[in-house]
Amino acid sequence: MKLQYSLFEDHFMENFHPLTLTRPVYDLRVGIFTLAEKWKYALGLPVDSALRGPIRQHLSGVFELPEIKKEHDAVLWINPRFIPNVQLIEQIKQLEISQGLTCNDSLIAALISTKEHSKWEKSGIDQKALETSEIKPDGNTIVKNIWELFQLNGNEIRKDLILSKKIAYGEEKIYPNTLFVKPENIYIDEGALIEPGAMLIADKGPIYIGKNAHVMANSVVRGPSAICEKSVVKMGAKIYEDTTIGPVCKVGGEISNVIFHSYSNKAHDGYAGNSVFGQWVNLGADTNTSNLKNNYSTVKVTDWSSGKLVDSGQQFIGTIMGDHSKTGINSMLNTGTLCGVCCNLFSDGYPPKYIPSFSWVSGHDIVPYHFEKAIEAMGKMMERRSVELTPAYKNMMKALFDSTSF
Repeated sequence: MKLQYSLFEDHFMENFHPLTLTRPVYDLRVGIFTLAEKWKYALGLPVDSALRGPIRQHLSGVFELPEIKKEHDAVLWINPRFIPNVQLIEQIKQLEISQGLTCNDSLIAALISTKEHSKWEKSGIDQKALETSEIKPDGNTIVKNIWELFQLNGNEIRKDLILSKKIAYGEEKIYPNTLFVKPENIYIDEGALIEPGAMLIADKGPIYIGKNAHVMANSVVRGPSAICEKSVVKMGAKIYEDTTIGPVCKVGGEISNVIFHSYSNKAHDGYAGNSVFGQWVNLGADTNTSNLKNNYSTVKVTDWSSGKLVDSGQQFIGTIMGDHSKTGINSMLNTGTLCGVCCNLFSDGYPPKYIPSFSWVSGHDIVPYHFEKAIEAMGKMMERRSVELTPAYKNMMKALFDSTSF
């Protein structure tokens, strides 16, 4: 049977705002890879192949629809919130056309005809047209809330190294005057540079250093951690366990259990913990995130859709920050801060814990960021990394700006 693939979003998608304001769920990063990349490896697809799915209207042109060929037999729809494992892949392989798998009434995967696929693309998923089998959540990793990304991150780094079949390569003699602890757990890709005095400590988990990444002198990285392709760890940085520095980022200071998606900077001193940052974020010098309340109670996080505070049940949550948001020097971010897309935060006190997209924030004063000024700054930052701000990208941002309530 000739199969094609399509990744879809369900009603949990809004639980991942503000990150999913500018990307589909499948483009969220946890571990070394995005959710789409994990499924690509698990399904045995070519590394350079594209795995994508239906997208919301405002993302059109920034993310592409899958190309479905009618001469193929069927399309496998996959919910990327369910992180693949061997058992789940085997269950999916046993599906026949018009059959699906569910877990707690959420659709995991469905095998449908190309004709049915066309209907689903236009009108949405018709689960009633499927013969479904309920599987137990035991042994399956299901992402439901945004803070689960950093909570799962360390274990996902371990799994991604197995999934991608990367070979450990951590010979100190190749990198003079460095210190490798348990080098058999250190994975260094081609073109990576590790300067003298750097310490890679992998006794508690693996460390992955991506292609053309640069770990500067006297920095310390503790595993499990991932420094992805073309990223830079600045001198004297302290990278603690369960951290992912996504592609083309620059980081310094103290970082613990944090995910940076890509093209983001925390290049100076300051602390970030139990947090997730999108693309094109810039944290000014000495920006600090609080990740634990003084009374050790659980952290309340604002629900993006309703604006109401929700008890997360978690003791450690720092900051969740959308794409293109920035902080000024000496900024302080409160426990459980949720910051939207394209915000500018500068003050000598804590800003609000909920910050709508396109906000210009000084203390507790919030005013709308003028759209053309925001786009101008956006273009300049992207140009520095030789990335074009396309009309489709600008249209996506304009749609978000128009839908934001202040």
